[in-house]
Amino acid sequence: MARTIVVTGAASGIGKATAELLEAGGDRVLRIDLREGDVIGDLSDPAQIERVAAEIAERTGGVLDGLVANAGVSAPSELSVKINYLGTVQLIEALRPQLAAAEGPRVSVTTSAATLQGNDPQLVDLLLAGDAEAAIARGAALAAQGPEAGYANYSSSKRAISRWIRRAAPSPEYAGAGIGLNGVGPGQVRTGMTTELFASEEGRKMADDAMPAPYNGVAEAAHVAAVHAFLVSAANARMTGQVLFVDGGFDALRRGDDIWQSV
Repeated sequence: MARTIVVTGAASGIGKATAELLEAGGDRVLRIDLREGDVIGDLSDPAQIERVAAEIAERTGGVLDGLVANAGVSAPSELSVKINYLGTVQLIEALRPQLAAAEGPRVSVTTSAATLQGNDPQLVDLLLAGDAEAAIARGAALAAQGPEAGYANYSSSKRAISRWIRRAAPSPEYAGAGIGLNGVGPGQVRTGMTTELFASEEGRKMADDAMPAPYNGVAEAAHVAAVHAFLVSAANARMTGQVLFVDGGFDALRRGDDIWQSV
């Protein structure tokens, strides 16, 4: 029997590649995106997220086998905060009852190797504390300082969602309900979002300086999609709370060989 998997940000890039790969494997995919798809919605808007979750329930009958929470932006503004963390967590939580009703449900979230870059600790803490209003205000304040400071909106939103995955995965609400929860952290990837960056030698050097990928260089969207597809598959029977960096080796370069601190 075909599983039903929701993929957000499914109109392009990693989301589109993931939806196509899942369908090729026999799954039924519900595509969610801003302007096209099975369900249309702005995942920066809390009211629209609740509507999207309700429309998904109508289509699934209240039983959802998997979710690839891929929608995101790299904006140096509070929009990254709204979509990459607040909207992502809200949608996952809104769909949790439908996931819990399935047999072997799994969630995979697109985070980023930017998790490992510099960030704004205050913004990360506000997000993890659930203070949406203060987090958005902090994001706007960073954006007002210019694009360099504003970039912390992106890296901080990705650091926060990666930490949320670790925090939520072993909880009674997720592991206790049989819901596997993991993340994928892409490094350099060729998508519509990075076309302009990779179009010039200067852009390619800037990307490589910021996030080097010594193993096979820049990824294609399909390479990241393959990891999402595994994480929401039946083959992933025990992994939860992990962020798999699909980054050509950036994580190993950035953090070195001993990341297992004693506690």
